[in-house]
Amino acid sequence: MSEANNYQEETEGVSTILGDPKKAILKLSGPMIIAMFVTSLYSLIDSVWVAGLGQDALAAVGFISPVFLVVMGFANGLGAGATSVISRYIGAKNKKGADNTALHIMLLVVIFTAIVMITIGAFLEPILQLLGASAGGGNTLELGLIYGSIIFGGAIFLIFSSASYGILRAEGNVKKTTYAMIISAVINMILDPILIYVFGWGIAGAAISTIISMAIVCILILYWFKTETYIKFRKKDFNFSKKILKKILGVGLPAGVEFLVIAILAGALNLILVMVSGTDAVAIYSAGWRVVMIAIVPIISVSLSVVAIIGAAFGARKYENFTIVQNYSIKLGTLIAIITAVATYILAPVISGIFTYSGETAHLSPFITDFLRVMCLFYIFVPIGSVAASIFQGVGRGFDSLMLTTIRELFLAVVFAYILAIPMGLGQEGVWWGIVVGNILGGLIAYIWSKIYINKLIAIKGRSREHK
Repeated sequence: MSEANNYQEETEGVSTILGDPKKAILKLSGPMIIAMFVTSLYSLIDSVWVAGLGQDALAAVGFISPVFLVVMGFANGLGAGATSVISRYIGAKNKKGADNTALHIMLLVVIFTAIVMITIGAFLEPILQLLGASAGGGNTLELGLIYGSIIFGGAIFLIFSSASYGILRAEGNVKKTTYAMIISAVINMILDPILIYVFGWGIAGAAISTIISMAIVCILILYWFKTETYIKFRKKDFNFSKKILKKILGVGLPAGVEFLVIAILAGALNLILVMVSGTDAVAIYSAGWRVVMIAIVPIISVSLSVVAIIGAAFGARKYENFTIVQNYSIKLGTLIAIITAVATYILAPVISGIFTYSGETAHLSPFITDFLRVMCLFYIFVPIGSVAASIFQGVGRGFDSLMLTTIRELFLAVVFAYILAIPMGLGQEGVWWGIVVGNILGGLIAYIWSKIYINKLIAIKGRSREHK
């Protein structure tokens, strides 16, 4: 097959990721910031509605979070694998390979959905007990089971959408990713108060609204792949390849395990918090962390755009673009982080009040404020670590990204959180500072690690040119 037949006319997104890297970062990051901000805002609003049901309901969502992170982690891992492998094929001008990879992603979606529904369906209660959901009394465990069984019962929609977002990012089609994420969030925000309070379904209503919104978006995504995207889902293009599966899983599995590591972190922090302050501290962490996730949305959006741009540059063997992408992304992300940190510090008391409007949660307000203000320092060091991880994912070195996450979250954050909270007697504030210290050190290690890799890659290309 000739290159002309193999590589069809470029779409706007494909032209973007193959063009000027700085312009590509700005063009891809902008819509992603909007989409992820709206999605994170929904998550925040969802917590606000759940908070109205009492601290047990808020804590229940907090205990489900580590399990949810595992599932979404591997789903996003499939998306990361899709972005990495497909963008490399696009960079190499291999349209056939890109389409075939997308179909392999769908095969993995079906397999992973079956695994999730079987395992979590059987072991959700013991998992929640292990995480400490029954330690603080009340009906936290019961509420967690209700919420979790519904959320994970609709796993196919969560997993398919996450994997599809990765495919769309790979072709630089962030507009459609943005539309899908915004539509999902808006539907969720509309349904939440109706199902939770008007219908009286409580915490189950919050879970049902999530599944309904994701199902609608999945139908829309399938329509796009059939009619409007660069990547197409056609049976005739499927040619089973262990090599492609290995490439996808080489990024996807480590990326999924990264979220497992983060889930272990959340679970470990929950246990430490229960030990020092009870389930109230878990509720503080659960509410405050949602705000943190919104605050770092622009930074993560910049990092997500890096995967596709680096992947395309790697496929085209334009290794000199790596340094440009890394430096520009870190500068942009750090500038955003500083602005966000200042705003969060000033507005922390107001934000904490959003979660504590009910009589049962009012006493948590000053503690959520303290948490948010400590996390401001955390924001500033997110870019150097997240950009480094995206570079390794873009070139298919998922294990490097996993190692960096493991070092940062388990070897540093958890250890410092434990030492500061218990041996040093700082309680829950020790946990907050442990998170900050661990991420600062982890980010610095990630930056150095990625710099060494980029310099080696450029040097190897330089030597190969000399020998020609």
